[in-house]
Amino acid sequence: MRPYEELVQEASEADVTGWDFGWLEGRATEERPPWGFSRLLADRLAVADSALDIDTGGGEVVNEAAQLPRRMAVTESWPPNAQRARELLGPRGVRVVETPQDDLLPFPDATFDLVSARHPVMPNWREVHRVLRPGGHYFAQHVGPSSAFELIEFFLGPLSEEDRMGRHPDRECAAARAVGLAVDTLLTARCRMEFFDIGAVVWILRKCVWWVPDFTIARYDEQLRALDVHMRAGHPFVAHSTRHLIDARREM
Repeated sequence: MRPYEELVQEASEADVTGWDFGWLEGRATEERPPWGFSRLLADRLAVADSALDIDTGGGEVVNEAAQLPRRMAVTESWPPNAQRARELLGPRGVRVVETPQDDLLPFPDATFDLVSARHPVMPNWREVHRVLRPGGHYFAQHVGPSSAFELIEFFLGPLSEEDRMGRHPDRECAAARAVGLAVDTLLTARCRMEFFDIGAVVWILRKCVWWVPDFTIARYDEQLRALDVHMRAGHPFVAHSTRHLIDARREM
């Protein structure tokens, strides 16, 4: 394994825009949920007349679909990601809308027959209901409770039970029903993650900035070096991601 300083420097300079995790190839692994969200979404996009993808990142998931609806829009709040989405999806006729985080969706009522998201920041259920047509579906894969908490707590220490219960699928389904959405499907999964070198950890904490909000290499030097020693002894750092698949329908 290369020296600590070299791995950390490389990870600190690597591109973290978009939702492409290819940089981690050979450095980390994560099991995928059994349902195959990208494939399922592509099937739905192929038969939709109009669709909106929320928090699209760089548009990578939408771009995997071979056929897109006649009217397709995506939203993204982080400017570098929005620019990447324009470059990737613009040539396919997709409207890319840069929105402030947690803002209202800038579309008229009953615009879309499909609203989708993979790992949205915080779904605004009332807005999702508003922009869906009657009979339209919200189809999404969400991050679940306590996702990657083994890694997060390694840096931050033990978190509260409320932090652990955040983004619980039961709570999200209740919130969806409260605004008039019928939850047709809810599936959950817990997936093993392994990190094999310290560069992978630095990169993922730079990309997923909400995991350790005050993360810098200097601030967490002691923890990073301790983790590096652990990995060099042949022990990958193991964490678990949680995911849930939601299919909710606007009834009226």
